[in-house]
Amino acid sequence: MTTAFFAQEAAEISAGNPILNIAVFGAFLVVTMYLVLRAGKSTKEASDFYTGGGTFSGRQNGLAISGDYLSAASFLGIVGAVALTGYDGFLYSVGFFVAWLVALMLVAEPLRNVGRFTMADVLSFRLKQRPVRVAAAIATMFVSLFYLIAQMAGAGSLVAVLLNIHDLFWQAVVVGVVGILMIVYVLIGGMKGTTYVQMIKAVLLVAGVLAMSIMVFVSIKGGFSTLFQEAINSHAASQNIVKQGYEASQIMEPGMKYGASVTSKIDFISLGMALVLGTGGLPHVLMRFYTVPTATEARRSVTWAIVIIGAFYLMTLILGYGAAALVGPDRILAAPGGANSAAPLLALELGGSVFMAVISAVAFATVLAVVAGLAITASASIAHDVYHSVIRKGQSTEAEQVRVSQITVVVLGIIAIVLGVLAMTQNVAFLVSLAFAIAASANLPTILYSLYWRRFNTAGAVASMYTGLISCLLLIFFSPAVSGSPSSMFPNADWALFPLSSPGIISIPLAFFMGWFASIITKPDNLEALSAEMEVRSLTGVGVEAPVDH
Repeated sequence: MTTAFFAQEAAEISAGNPILNIAVFGAFLVVTMYLVLRAGKSTKEASDFYTGGGTFSGRQNGLAISGDYLSAASFLGIVGAVALTGYDGFLYSVGFFVAWLVALMLVAEPLRNVGRFTMADVLSFRLKQRPVRVAAAIATMFVSLFYLIAQMAGAGSLVAVLLNIHDLFWQAVVVGVVGILMIVYVLIGGMKGTTYVQMIKAVLLVAGVLAMSIMVFVSIKGGFSTLFQEAINSHAASQNIVKQGYEASQIMEPGMKYGASVTSKIDFISLGMALVLGTGGLPHVLMRFYTVPTATEARRSVTWAIVIIGAFYLMTLILGYGAAALVGPDRILAAPGGANSAAPLLALELGGSVFMAVISAVAFATVLAVVAGLAITASASIAHDVYHSVIRKGQSTEAEQVRVSQITVVVLGIIAIVLGVLAMTQNVAFLVSLAFAIAASANLPTILYSLYWRRFNTAGAVASMYTGLISCLLLIFFSPAVSGSPSSMFPNADWALFPLSSPGIISIPLAFFMGWFASIITKPDNLEALSAEMEVRSLTGVGVEAPVDH
């Protein structure tokens, strides 16, 4: 049994029925576009465009948060990572889920009480507006961009499997189409349209994953022990796994990916730090707390999100091992999209072409919902934080802000398309981990200091954000993720000076340190009244409806 044989077999069956796949895709796009058009009719003010007018309940927002958070990385990337590296791949699920405890306990309610539209509203509440808002907007753009790149890459991999496209040019065309659809969704529907798409997508995704999990156990005619044994047997027969020097039994224990050396173990710790701390600094997740009317509903929405997201991530373990057992590592790696093709191929194995088309349409919906939410967040940050608060000094009209937001969406979409094409060979779960690393480095230290440390000042905020952002970007650029390995963005070049793929273990502590150090060596901002007001607001919610401009 050779790799060439598996490549041929994957090429023959991986696409299912392309016409059926396109038909299901088309039906979903028609339904969601109808919802977006309806929502667009009621999007008249800046608050409607940014936060949907703050009219969603905790349950609705919890569904939307789940739809926003359960990205292509969660479905395509993690299932592929578990299928190929077993326990080590499941660590992504653990990190993504545990991160919500940080968001629930430290961030959700205080953020909703203090802010209005964006993360920078919180950071600049008791600090000097202009430098803090500019730094926050830059950090938001980079986090959103890295997250967008992952979703674009996931879309390219998904449609490549569906239509059996091995040619990188046509995969790049698919990435371009996803970017255009994202731009259209956001320009027409704003946050209201995006939220409805995210709610529908969350229900469909969890239902689809639940159905696949049940079908895995039916297919193997056994429980977890049978599933794990079948996965081990499949790995033992894999030519690719053998070539990489892995023992088949390692799929059930740590060390298949993060255990071969001391460097890889440190890389795992770095990845874990980024995943656990990153959610509390993700601008597109934080912005969802403003789409509910009260802080109580914000807390309730996080509780709903934790239940839905937790159930989903537990099922990714079943799907990952199911893909290893029923599809096999060689077929996954030989198919268009590589590791990201594990979930669609498993759906094809379990339920045939129709089921694969439905599951893939849900995955495509996942991509569209997440990229639309990211685009809204980035555009709001530029329009509200930079244009309105810094350039126009609070004197712009809401119509102007919305227009600037729409222009930002178009520009961001074009950049994301170009970078998404370059990243198509990367596992999307790993790409998202880089966005988490930037969020945990550039945003979370400043958010926590702003909410809980009264001595924190503008100098500390600016130093923390820029240090976290620049150090993280530099370490990523000089890491094996960008060059120096066959799976890098630039596989034929090598300027990898930093040995770790995930930079969090350096950049996150450095950002916390610089925020503290710059604050203690510089004078306080002397805004004691605002500090006291922020403390009262964040803990009690008193005065939430009175935005502060200074």
